[in-house]
Amino acid sequence: MKYRFSYHRQLWLCLLPYLIGTGVLVIVPALVTVGIAFTEYNAVQPPAWVGLANFGRLLTSPLVRQVLQNTFIFLGLAVPLRLLGSLVLALLLNTEEGGFGLYRAALYLPTVIPESAYALIWLWILNPLTGPLNLLLGQLELPTPAWLVGPVTARLSIVLLSVFQIGEGMVVTLAGLQSIPRALYEVARVDGATRWQCFWRITMPLLMPWLLLLMFRDLLVSLQNTFTSTFVLTYGGPYYATTFVPLLIYELAFDFWDFGLAAAVLVFAYLLIIAAAVGVLNILDLRGGADAF
Repeated sequence: MKYRFSYHRQLWLCLLPYLIGTGVLVIVPALVTVGIAFTEYNAVQPPAWVGLANFGRLLTSPLVRQVLQNTFIFLGLAVPLRLLGSLVLALLLNTEEGGFGLYRAALYLPTVIPESAYALIWLWILNPLTGPLNLLLGQLELPTPAWLVGPVTARLSIVLLSVFQIGEGMVVTLAGLQSIPRALYEVARVDGATRWQCFWRITMPLLMPWLLLLMFRDLLVSLQNTFTSTFVLTYGGPYYATTFVPLLIYELAFDFWDFGLAAAVLVFAYLLIIAAAVGVLNILDLRGGADAF
């Protein structure tokens, strides 16, 4: 008993720096942000309590509605594509043969590149005159759009940029695939199941909790990671087509010094994302299925 208590105490001591860091850098700022959302604050004068006035302002603002619409269009395109890409790549690399470690490292590489450098790389790729993407499309006799000039193509460019950063999702999905017992597939093949039947009856049900975890993660990560890309590539243009919630919060807070409205936009956006995630779970009816695993 004495050894067990000592062991648990050592575990808590090891976790203590991370718990302190989480509390100081995540929990406390989140609580302060929620508090500021109910105040009028410009970082010069003390905060003044205004209740729900900031939320009323954002609900009546055409710009905020446009930004929220842009954000949910982006999430509706980027998150499913990222999940699908992670799943396909994990299935292709789920093998014990040698030589695939290099491919896994290459696919993970875009994830570790600094976001500003990654955005500058895509600024070169999407150059309508000298960018390799349009040069390739020209060789194939396909249209070569000015990617960052039109509202639709600019928004699709940000989606395309985010889809290539799926290294972490691929690693998590690959870990989920490798956690499935091989004996299940062997028994299914003995019973005459095809590869397609094994995928839908064994792989997908057992992998679904991992995919749900990635979905929740990508909803938050994809939202947060739009700031650098839009700041460097378009600064929210053209015509606010690529102005997403992080960039709007930055402009409200540091261009207009309206920290109360900026905090209200952040809180409101995360509430909508949580509601959307809960709605997806209800539509797919996977609560009981996920708990069963």
